[in-house]
Amino acid sequence: MSTVERRAGRAPGELRPVEIEPGFVRTATGSALISVGETRVICTASVEDGVPRWMAGRGKGWATAEYGMLPASTGQRKPRDVTRGRADGRSVEIQRLIGRSLRGVVDFEALGERTVAIDCDVLQADGGTRCASITGGFVALALAFERLVREGALKRAPLTGTVAAVSAGVVGGVPLLDLDYPEDSSAEVDANVVMTGEGGLIEVQATAERTPLSRAHLDDLLELAAAGIAELRLAQDAAIEEGRG
Repeated sequence: MSTVERRAGRAPGELRPVEIEPGFVRTATGSALISVGETRVICTASVEDGVPRWMAGRGKGWATAEYGMLPASTGQRKPRDVTRGRADGRSVEIQRLIGRSLRGVVDFEALGERTVAIDCDVLQADGGTRCASITGGFVALALAFERLVREGALKRAPLTGTVAAVSAGVVGGVPLLDLDYPEDSSAEVDANVVMTGEGGLIEVQATAERTPLSRAHLDDLLELAAAGIAELRLAQDAAIEEGRG
């Protein structure tokens, strides 16, 4: 098998350095700044009483997500959606993924008729922004729920588990974990894997850019992702514990 040289000498199955700073936005119910290599995303969770009209009266809550990239996040200015008068198609697809991923670990009956809005704003993009948003978004969500428990609004945090996400891909014939932008842009195959802390798959987005994806390579990518998500869960746990202090 050929070898691929990665920035900072990373091994094929090695994550970029991950840092999660809890409570980054003090005015939010829960928040975190997540850094994965050079990718940085602010994640906030805001909780409001009430649910969308189509859910009213069911005694269950709801969670939704929004995602956006700041104009200078990629080095070449990206106009804001409000300037163009419509949401960017990529942003809509990503925020739907974030919402699905986080809803997968929320007990909406325990939440009651409340709505949680998770906002993910990309400060700097170097690949993996959607995965960082899900991973950091979970921390913001968990901290928001813990705050509601402390304030007496909830008896317990309405979570059924944890969730995180990581990218993986095949570059130069080699399966790699956590692609940065140069790797992602040259990958023969790239995938985004969303997984619970217990190893259950919530979503797998895999695309073959040049050559069809083999079952063996898919298994390799899922194995890499599972190991990476186990590490991300430890970072999430540490950030949540710090946020309690």
